[in-house]
Amino acid sequence: MEAAVSGTMAARSGASSSLVERLVLALNGRRYEVAAAELEPSTTLLEFIRTRTPFRGPKLGCGEGGCGACVILIAKYNPTTDEVTEFSASSCLTLIYSLNFCSVITTEGLGNTRDGFHAIQKRMSGFHASQCGFCTPGMCMSIFSSIVGADNSKRPQPRNGFSKLTVSEAEKAFSGNLCRCTGYRPIVDACKSFASDVDLEDLGLNIFWRKGDKKPDVSKLPNYTFGGGICTFPDFLKSELKSLQHLDDANITTSKGGRYHPRLQNTLCSGIFTFLDFLKSGLKLPRYHLNDANNTVSKEGWYHPRSIKQYYELINSTLFSASSIKVVVGNTSVGVYKDYDLYNKYIDIGGIPELSSIVRKGEGIEIGAAITISRSIEILENESKLMSSPNGSVVFRKLAEHMSKVASPFVRNTASLGGNIILAQKYPFPSDIATILLGAGSTVCVQVVGEQRHITLEEFLEQPPLDCMCLLLSIFIPHWISDSKTEKSLVFQTYRAASRPLGNAISYVNSAFLGHVSFDESSGDHVFSNLHLAFGAYGTEHAIRARKVEKFLTGKSLTASTVHEAIHLLKETVVPMKGTSHPEYRTSVAVGFLFSFLSAHVKGIAGPGETFSSSSANSVDVIDVCDWPLSSRQEAISGDEYKPIGEPMKKYGVELQASGEAVYVDDIPAPKHCLHGEFIYSTQPLAFVKNIKFKSSLASQKIITVVSAKDIPKEGQNIGSMTMFGDEPLFGGPIAEFAGQALGVVIAETQRHADMAAKQAVVEYDTEDLKPPILTVEQAVENNSYFNVPDVFYPKQVGDFSKGMAEADHKILSTEVKLASQYYFYMETQTALAIPDEDKTMVVYSSSQYPELAQTVIAKCLGIPFGNVRVITRRVGGGFGGKGYRSFPVATAAALCAYKLQCPVRMCLNRNTDMIMVGSRHPIKSHYSVGFKSDGKITALHLDLLIDAGISEDLSPIIPNGVISGLKKYNWGALSFDIKLCKTNNTSKSTMRAPGDTQGSLIAEAIIEHVASVLSLDSSRVREINFHTYDSLVSFYPASAGEASTYTLHSIFSRLALTSSYLHRTDTIKQFNNCNKWRKRGISCVPLIFNVSPRPAPGRVSLLKDGSIVVEVGGVEIGQGLWTKVQQMTAFALGQLWPEGCEGLLERVRVLQADTLNLIQGGVTGGSSTSESSCAATLQACKLLINRLNPVMNKLRLQSATVSWDDLISEAYQENVNLSASVYWVPEGSSSYLNYGAGISEVEIDLLTGAIAVLRSDLVYDCGMSLNPAVDLGQIEGSFIQGVGFFIYEEHQTNSDGLVVSNSTWDYKIPSVDTIPKQFNVEVLNTGYHKNRVLSSKASGEPAVVLASSVHCALREAIRAARKDFANSVEYGTSPLTFQLNVPAPMTVVKELCGFDIVEKYLENQSAHEATTRA
Repeated sequence: MEAAVSGTMAARSGASSSLVERLVLALNGRRYEVAAAELEPSTTLLEFIRTRTPFRGPKLGCGEGGCGACVILIAKYNPTTDEVTEFSASSCLTLIYSLNFCSVITTEGLGNTRDGFHAIQKRMSGFHASQCGFCTPGMCMSIFSSIVGADNSKRPQPRNGFSKLTVSEAEKAFSGNLCRCTGYRPIVDACKSFASDVDLEDLGLNIFWRKGDKKPDVSKLPNYTFGGGICTFPDFLKSELKSLQHLDDANITTSKGGRYHPRLQNTLCSGIFTFLDFLKSGLKLPRYHLNDANNTVSKEGWYHPRSIKQYYELINSTLFSASSIKVVVGNTSVGVYKDYDLYNKYIDIGGIPELSSIVRKGEGIEIGAAITISRSIEILENESKLMSSPNGSVVFRKLAEHMSKVASPFVRNTASLGGNIILAQKYPFPSDIATILLGAGSTVCVQVVGEQRHITLEEFLEQPPLDCMCLLLSIFIPHWISDSKTEKSLVFQTYRAASRPLGNAISYVNSAFLGHVSFDESSGDHVFSNLHLAFGAYGTEHAIRARKVEKFLTGKSLTASTVHEAIHLLKETVVPMKGTSHPEYRTSVAVGFLFSFLSAHVKGIAGPGETFSSSSANSVDVIDVCDWPLSSRQEAISGDEYKPIGEPMKKYGVELQASGEAVYVDDIPAPKHCLHGEFIYSTQPLAFVKNIKFKSSLASQKIITVVSAKDIPKEGQNIGSMTMFGDEPLFGGPIAEFAGQALGVVIAETQRHADMAAKQAVVEYDTEDLKPPILTVEQAVENNSYFNVPDVFYPKQVGDFSKGMAEADHKILSTEVKLASQYYFYMETQTALAIPDEDKTMVVYSSSQYPELAQTVIAKCLGIPFGNVRVITRRVGGGFGGKGYRSFPVATAAALCAYKLQCPVRMCLNRNTDMIMVGSRHPIKSHYSVGFKSDGKITALHLDLLIDAGISEDLSPIIPNGVISGLKKYNWGALSFDIKLCKTNNTSKSTMRAPGDTQGSLIAEAIIEHVASVLSLDSSRVREINFHTYDSLVSFYPASAGEASTYTLHSIFSRLALTSSYLHRTDTIKQFNNCNKWRKRGISCVPLIFNVSPRPAPGRVSLLKDGSIVVEVGGVEIGQGLWTKVQQMTAFALGQLWPEGCEGLLERVRVLQADTLNLIQGGVTGGSSTSESSCAATLQACKLLINRLNPVMNKLRLQSATVSWDDLISEAYQENVNLSASVYWVPEGSSSYLNYGAGISEVEIDLLTGAIAVLRSDLVYDCGMSLNPAVDLGQIEGSFIQGVGFFIYEEHQTNSDGLVVSNSTWDYKIPSVDTIPKQFNVEVLNTGYHKNRVLSSKASGEPAVVLASSVHCALREAIRAARKDFANSVEYGTSPLTFQLNVPAPMTVVKELCGFDIVEKYLENQSAHEATTRA
């Protein structure tokens, strides 16, 4: 008994010795100190910053480390070496207690309104690199981190005004940051402007110089101070660390998770308290005793053991027996495997010396398990440079190169090497690192209680999942060198197939191959020995060695037949587990990797990295397109007629976005007693909801209440959204109609608690007496489940289809094209803050594109007059249609909760919930029948369309017209269609950027290319022969064709073909394809005709007494530059009363947020026309003011020839002139018009992996007379890249119940900077033909999405080239040149269409040829 008691006491002592009692850190130079009792150990840095400090720069975009919106800079100081280490990190993953005595810099710390903006923020502004702005603070911090890292290197000093960053590094500086608005190109330019080797003339459109200026120099750019110009670690914190270093028992750990545990008795624990203040206070620093009996362990805590012994004392302590414990280093694993409950005790093992050691041995290097991946890369790179044997360094160098493609820089900076290995051991985690280290023959050191074991990584991975009793201490990577005695050369290669080249995407397959190769003079072949063939991520529990293949290949002469047999063995080894997505693809890619590795050592085989001349067997290495530099060209003509209209001005308020000072809904400080809500949603598509219970958990204890349909006031309605076509309930019940439907809202004190508590919900369902759910359009047809499309919205057919088919020489009958859905992926998720006010009134701040209708829905739900609801929207962090009608349920739910609880309630949907509940673009299944002449002229087209609308109408009845409008860009002769709008038990689909037109345009291009394929004609020729004449244009677009002079498509198409060297590049691509077996290219040019219909808009312009100008419009700023154009329009209109024209007037103009009780009839911001409508309203209001001010001006001019603006306004006030003008602008007559454009794209595909690289895109767009060329260029580029995402990359997937499963940044991949065109050229034409519109302008926000179909079409051409090449050996069905390419067409689809077995078929032919030759 005595032993037991003493053991417990010892355990308690060990626990208390490592408990962190107080947290100290610097944030933007301010000191924060917090007692442990005030802060939960599960608190992230992001939550701490946003809820306990005045800073709001870091944003919550995903909570997974997958988007970069929350990136900050962390600085750590080592008082012994007097060195500061800086790195970027995801604040959404970083736990606050891991930063004891660290310094954190957010974008506000770089620069701000008060202290002045940083050069990065100014250049982001000047290069037009921010639109909605939600991602911009994180972008700035990633760029800053990269620049500081480069400047701290030992490279030569750069030119004055530049950093040590290189152009190549600049292009990768923010590779983990996502942006949905800009298309990345201007952000790249802003970053490259700091690079020491940049040619400034290569940079894109900016405000610092204009095209045609003399050679630009760095002096024209905002000044950059070498090293970043920011103190990243304040002196007061250095002083504290240095002072504490000398205290006997302070026990400071300055490595990962540095800590300090004095129990300071002061009242400024959560404010700013410098070390100097501490000394002045006269307080004595208490000594920290390991065995202090009064040092009891609290219920919650952050424990930081400083030895292996202390760790096991903690684990074995009875204090932990009933606790929820989590062992952490960087905590990045939660980005992949989410926490489903709260933890109240954390053990940070980063301070255990053995886990942070680096030991260099003669036979290799041992890296501590807590060493970060970024640091591991540095170590390996340095080691590779130190090794004397060139071949010997290849392993470390290749490992480093591969690791740099894992995750993103700001995740690698905190994620530990050992943590990645542990994930691969415990879960079926597709780790690249585990695979490549396995291929390199690594071993690990594991601590199991009192014993250390050294085992191979292969053995480690095969063990049962580890628990907290086992510690991974280190990873040992052996040196590999060539054997000079036996003339055996070392070869080592690693491979990965992933949707993004630079990382931030998990691999479908990865591999690492190592061996010694020698030349057998007798056979003339190469021979392998000591082979390591490692494969992972293919749908396996963990990475494996392909032992049978290794054994087979060892000692054998490498011939085509040998490789062929090895691949057969490999296919028996690499077998994905049941349920793995794309199993055939993964096996095929694994085969391709092995083939790539071996082919370099086999005579007569064309390897993937070689180009063969048609006249020679000699090969030349091909440069990987992933290494191509990014380049661009922007052409825009600035108009002088309506200055400042037509000038490429920077975006209104863009510096505020870059500095993090721009306020979004979630940035509004929480009012007193504010609570937070999160939805509970159904996971079943059609079921009775019998009961909702909650698991017994820590998170459940945080629930304050649950709000559901029963809490709707009796005067109110269960309504969550509405359109002119119908309503949608806020809550499902008693039947849940679709997976993702809201069932209730969990209320808690913090958003994190609400999110976690909602996960504890257990919903009991019953499907008895219910019909099966309708989840597909085919099931909808079977059940006759449709929504009605009113006649006014149903498109009109053209001509006589039967007659057209009778005139045709050829016919294609009933061919299918399928287009899947696309998620909006606005960077700011759905967010609302509802504040109850007096007399049953409600103020709701909503991130909405349609505040006016949100007001209506909220009022109806609460059963109160519309005038009792005030909806305010200042700015929106991206919308694309998803913040229109789909924003209402969140705003309404927040209002309902606030109404019931009579306190403020905030709801900020986490990314997973948002993706599951909100909805997406309409999936479409189409069948076409087409007749055509032998020259390619189409005579008739019939289309059968099945559109999945989801559970409610939303705006789905307008989609058929959009599809047909996009389709009508060609003259089909006669056009008929049958369209069914299917009602299914899926989430409601809604409008998304270029709704319907995007799908219709792709269907049109698929038909054109099918016709070209049947006739063996060039698709571009078939396109042009089916372009509209002006007469046919009027037939297809009777309401919007305009005058003949406005039809510019023919000239645009010709201009683009000329400026892009289309014909020359077509010939070059043919030559490339003839010379490359495993890489193929394609090019395609597509036209654009896009119908735009301006809508009415309100506007108010008010002149204040000091001459300030305040403008209110119904449109909402969502990143499209609406405020900027309105500001320019105001300055132009009022400029005639301004003495200097309009110089200086812009600074006087302020555009106000949308407020439904200030300006009514605001309408929806969408359809690309709201900017011009708002400008029209503003212009009209200004004219009213000018008419009122002219008499005053004339009077003053009698007294003085020059009348200042201030004098004019002052006099008008004295004369009681009404200086506020309100208008409601309504378009006159038939205001619809057509936008024209064209796009050419060139792609390259890798036949072994299906990887897609967009080499070049050229766009020409008729913008009328652009109101702001910089804004319009940004809109065109951004919408084009979003379109590339839809057509190529973004896979919106659901399970068998219709529940969205691609619900995170891990599963859903929007375009990133490494997937945009390597060369991206955009020209905005100023045609000047459109005088009947707002200052001759045209819309720009949506049409360019359609031009991204050029990438899809180019991809088809590349696949066709591959199928043609392998037509003699691979079975492709009826014809290798005709195939269905649906949307999206990611690398998995590309590989399948090229052939899963092309390597085997190729080797069969080579083996046969080899046998004949040798015989």
